[in-house]
Amino acid sequence: MERVFKETRKKMEASVEHFKREISKIRTGRASASLFEEIRVDYYGAPTPITQLATVSVVNPELVIIQPWDKNILTEIEKAIIRSNLGFNPVNDGTNIKVPVPPLDEERRRELVKLLHKILEETKAAIRNIRREAREEIKELEEAKEISEDDKYRAFDEIQKIHDEYIRKAEEIAKKKEKEIMEI
Repeated sequence: MERVFKETRKKMEASVEHFKREISKIRTGRASASLFEEIRVDYYGAPTPITQLATVSVVNPELVIIQPWDKNILTEIEKAIIRSNLGFNPVNDGTNIKVPVPPLDEERRRELVKLLHKILEETKAAIRNIRREAREEIKELEEAKEISEDDKYRAFDEIQKIHDEYIRKAEEIAKKKEKEIMEI
């Protein structure tokens, strides 16, 4: 039974970590290097993340500067940022790319909050599925006479506690992110 609890915690923790990575890509009102992690640049025929081709620095909450190590790819990086549909207008000064990060308007903030809640619901569904799988494993242990019926119900209670803990974690993370998005 302990093995089932351990595996359940591990899988639910992985779901919450995935959730954190997914929502880190959602733009808040301030500049962040993580906004550029998923943007791919055609570098000698291979789609390569900007972060592997350049230094991405946040100068202030409204400006990001991208310094490519190879100056020949400046225009490719600029094109990739425009194609990303993040709403940025990069400025190529010949050595760096300056990306002004405009403040979000109210409508866009609400759209981002909806997206956040959609990702949260997907994470909760994943956690519920992990709970269901764990309960099935416990039922199989009882059917194989490895545990008693009482142990099965105690295990169900423990799995529910683990489930509730990870749902709460995901909701707290989402609440914090929503506050960041709505902050002006």
